[in-house]
Amino acid sequence: MIVDHAQRWRKRRTNYMPVGEPIDTRAFEVAAIADRTAKAFVHEHHYSGSYPAARERMGLYRGPELVGVAVFSIPAQPRTLDVLPGGRDSSVELGRLVLLDDVPANGESWFIARCFDLLRRDGYTGVVSFSDPVPRRADDGAVIFPGHIGTIYQASNAVYLGRSKPETRRLLPDGTLLHGRAVAKIRKRDRGHRYAESLLEQHGAPPLHPGEDPDEWVERWLLGLTRPLRHAGNHKYAWDLERRGRRTRLPESKPYPKIVIG
Repeated sequence: MIVDHAQRWRKRRTNYMPVGEPIDTRAFEVAAIADRTAKAFVHEHHYSGSYPAARERMGLYRGPELVGVAVFSIPAQPRTLDVLPGGRDSSVELGRLVLLDDVPANGESWFIARCFDLLRRDGYTGVVSFSDPVPRRADDGAVIFPGHIGTIYQASNAVYLGRSKPETRRLLPDGTLLHGRAVAKIRKRDRGHRYAESLLEQHGAPPLHPGEDPDEWVERWLLGLTRPLRHAGNHKYAWDLERRGRRTRLPESKPYPKIVIG
């Protein structure tokens, strides 16, 4: 159960800090950053090691040190944005939010608010984000991801829209997800298929040889290297970036979830 702590990262390991710890905002600055900078930080610290299809990237700086990154991205299912004011054209998903473990806990909500200011300035009208409440373990039993209910999103006055649809996901031996989008890239030989293939190769799959059927290859190694995880759905949150009547253009918020359950 994680209901009153903020999630933090370092070197792809997660930990939690009490919500409400004060932050001296005079010591921090928020600014747009380059894609390569955001990607390197996310790859180094976020447990998934993956990076979304970014539209905007913001960095949290303490002096010259980058201590947090927020990536606003195109969701895997663009229709996710349809509930937001402005729809797909002027809305984004908060796809990654990664703060190092020595940033005070309420720094997260302060960082989100400053990011929203920058998005609003650039013409964005809405943001959606998801929290994954289902814990994940590696094959050796180590907890890789403990699950979270979006406590910081709740503290940031997000509208809670319920859970996404249940689905079966595939876990790699280290406990990370092999997303369906990655599998589809392998099957269709779409852009990014080599990276997707490398995720399986890192765990023992041989490279896909020229002339080999990608459908047969990926099916063989999905069965041989991954295991199913029945997932009840992520929690979905949304923000209207209009300063006045912030909630009037969104559906009424459902009661916030309070317990991490699968």
